[in-house]
Amino acid sequence: MQKSMAIFTRIRSRSLLQLRNYSSSPSSILSPDSKTILTSKQKTRAALYLLKSEKNPEKIIDICRAASITPETHLDRACFSLAVNKLSGLNYFEGIRVFIEELKKRPDLQNERFFSHAIVLYGQAGMLQNAIDTFEQMEQLGVHRTVKSLNSLLLSCIIAKKCNEVKRIFTEFPKTYNIQPNIITYNTVIKAFTEVGESNSSYSIVAEMGRNNCKPNATTFCHMITGFYKEQKTEDVGKVLELMKEHGMKPGLSMYNTRIQSLCKLGRSFEAKALLDGLLERRINPNSNTYTNLIHGFCREGKLEDAKQLYKGMNNHGVKPDTECYFTLIHFLCQGGDYETALQIAKECMEKNWVPNFTTMKSLVEGLVSISKVEEAKELVALIKEKFPKHSDMWKDTEEKLSQPAD
Repeated sequence: MQKSMAIFTRIRSRSLLQLRNYSSSPSSILSPDSKTILTSKQKTRAALYLLKSEKNPEKIIDICRAASITPETHLDRACFSLAVNKLSGLNYFEGIRVFIEELKKRPDLQNERFFSHAIVLYGQAGMLQNAIDTFEQMEQLGVHRTVKSLNSLLLSCIIAKKCNEVKRIFTEFPKTYNIQPNIITYNTVIKAFTEVGESNSSYSIVAEMGRNNCKPNATTFCHMITGFYKEQKTEDVGKVLELMKEHGMKPGLSMYNTRIQSLCKLGRSFEAKALLDGLLERRINPNSNTYTNLIHGFCREGKLEDAKQLYKGMNNHGVKPDTECYFTLIHFLCQGGDYETALQIAKECMEKNWVPNFTTMKSLVEGLVSISKVEEAKELVALIKEKFPKHSDMWKDTEEKLSQPAD
């Protein structure tokens, strides 16, 4: 215990010293070759760029300190999240704790918005007890606690994969801290039940919502549907749809997408396709998620022709493929040996400056060579290098093989 405390004190002292040193000249870390004073957004962008490749845990924290990030913008939240993910992957949990506890003392972060974000970050790192401690300490640190921070704590439990803690916190904390749950609270609890295979308990939550004059919404029923499909309780899916009617709600696109994704995960893509047909008959416009889930489902089942037909049908309904749709289809087409179609789709994808990962593209290049499309393979490698010149070295061995004369 004494040894642990000594280590903690040493890390904390070094952290505070570094904070003092870097706060005066953050540009020296974020942009060492420039004397220009960076704006807040420029600092965060520079930090994100550096964090992606940094592997030294202390330097990761130094970069975040230098950027003076807050949870006020999406960009800053992305920066926080990336840093915590990398530090967790490096098992540098003590550093995460020192850094977040340090941030709590910043005058500009003495608000519920930051503390709620800190709670989620602790959950992201799997440090749930620290998340709970942060919630419980808020009032004594001068930060007012509301349902917002309660919801963050419940979400933190799910992110930390401690869904059973959701039950305890939901049962005890609203009474202990005099907080009235809202729709987000109830939906988070329902999601937790579905995560641990206890979707039947969601009915009691909906009943409690009614007693507290909190009307369920589409998210409520989507969580329930997802859980019952996951547990393969098809009868309950029908019950939830009837429950929606009782609450005066009709299935919209989000519900259709939830059902389609769930059926595809169960290997029932043809049933999911029937839902798409029903959606179109009701003149509800599908979106990229609708098609991406279906295409992924058919690909996983080895039904590549059906996946290709869906891809072609997207344009007829004015839906543009997203990156996941492109990458999924190219990957599975390569696995299925349809390299010519994969090449065509890869070119369409790259016109939008989206390029699948190196493994997929190498598989496509090698596949083209295997069907005597060597020139096409060379052109593809040249195009990839043009798009990503920094990664040109990765293709050196492949290019050498392509330049060798055929046997």
